[in-house]
Amino acid sequence: MQFKDQLDFVSQHIKKNKLRVFMTILAATMGTAFLITLASVGFGIQDTLKSEILDNRLVTQVEVYSADLTKEKADKMKGMDHVKAVVLRQQVSAYQKTTLDKYTSTSELIVSNFGEEQKAGFTLEKGRLPQSEYEVVVGHDFAENLINEEEVEKFEAEQKDKDLSDTELDELELPHYEEELLEKKITYEMGSYETYESYKEPVKLTIVGVAKAPAKDFISDSKIYADASLISELEAIYDRHKPEASDETLFSMNLNIYADELQNVKEITTSLKEDGYSVYSISEELEQIDVFFLALKAGLIFVGTIAILISSIGIFNTMTMAVTERTREIGVMKALGAKPKLIQRLFLLESAWIGIIGTVIAVILSYAISILANYVLPLIVGAALGEEEFGELNVTFSIIPWQLVVIASAISISVAMISGWRPARKATQIDVIDALRQEL
Repeated sequence: MQFKDQLDFVSQHIKKNKLRVFMTILAATMGTAFLITLASVGFGIQDTLKSEILDNRLVTQVEVYSADLTKEKADKMKGMDHVKAVVLRQQVSAYQKTTLDKYTSTSELIVSNFGEEQKAGFTLEKGRLPQSEYEVVVGHDFAENLINEEEVEKFEAEQKDKDLSDTELDELELPHYEEELLEKKITYEMGSYETYESYKEPVKLTIVGVAKAPAKDFISDSKIYADASLISELEAIYDRHKPEASDETLFSMNLNIYADELQNVKEITTSLKEDGYSVYSISEELEQIDVFFLALKAGLIFVGTIAILISSIGIFNTMTMAVTERTREIGVMKALGAKPKLIQRLFLLESAWIGIIGTVIAVILSYAISILANYVLPLIVGAALGEEEFGELNVTFSIIPWQLVVIASAISISVAMISGWRPARKATQIDVIDALRQEL
């Protein structure tokens, strides 16, 4: 019997018991759809969490920590394989004061190499990068930290008379500098943390750029970014005023290395650890998350597989009844010379057909449920939590990758085949004479 004839044979017998076969397919569909939908929640939560971690952050960044970081060591790291940029930021460790007209702030000054900063992705909202030692870029929120103390005192006195709550007072925006910052001259002074007084050696700086806003709304950037060429002048001022016995340095160092590709981050971190540095990168955090969710998804697939095993009882019963009903037909086939392997194959094809149809319907149904869940659940949760709070979260409740479809399909069809194997085996063991004695 040719394979096409075998398929026709199976199709004819399935059509004779449409309702029973339909209910069996429905059970297989529900089991497989449950597996896919349940596991898709694990994929959705993992994707949401990883997106939250990676959102607007440089995934190729490696933070390097060491008590004896130097510019020479940072320069040496530029020669490492797969390193795109090495950004050594040196932050002033002293009392700092910045003045613009009648406005002052205590913004921190950071010196860096803007060539390396550009390679690492430092971007401006407006203006340009410094081209000389007295030109600087200020953070996006620098103007909000420039205040006139007299205006602030007057403003606070006015608010006290309005009988506002503590929450309302915290939400009020203090008066600050609101004019254009580009090309403005600022006076930068350092001083002692002990007395909070300036050394009275001001450095005149020109604002030529404003940095792009931080990725996270809750992060405020009011720093002043200057070129590394300013270091010598700042150190000279500091040396003239620090206590003679003091061995403290003016700058604290922060070193970040940027890989050319995400897959090369691990190689760089491993190399740095071997050299004795302490390092941190998002890739290490992602590895821990992936391990956790691998276990979670495996658990969800296991639970879903139990549902498929339960549905396999229906397939077993259907195939057992099919064998019982076709006893005489099996006897006729054997009398005509049909081999046991052919009879077994016919029943296995029937159980496989049930598994395949159930799986196809389950996949389509699962995608429909996933799309609906990702549309409806945010509305429900948003209504429960409040649209403003939930609007800030970008949550994906369900994702169905092709790998999940392949795994679920393989499990479903395999279970269907296994469920049909015992009845198919039983069909091959039917005695021809006893079978022919059966009444039609």
